[in-house]
Amino acid sequence: MNFDEELDASGLNCPLPILRAKKALAGMESGKVLHIIATDPGSVKDFEAFAKQTGNELLESKEEGGKYHFLLKKA
Repeated sequence: MNFDEELDASGLNCPLPILRAKKALAGMESGKVLHIIATDPGSVKDFEAFAKQTGNELLESKEEGGKYHFLLKKA
């Protein structure tokens, strides 16, 4: 899937991946997609909750080679 910006939060633990994603989304236009890469297993539930709380759409959440990939569409 295509995305507009990428955020590599590898090696960061909660809540840093969420905080970095929030900051990145703040600088993006509505409808744009942010690709986040994280290594913290807790980030799966964190990004699900973050999407629900903020109204941003979690388009994809997958684990690949020990890394977690998320696609968030800005509301």
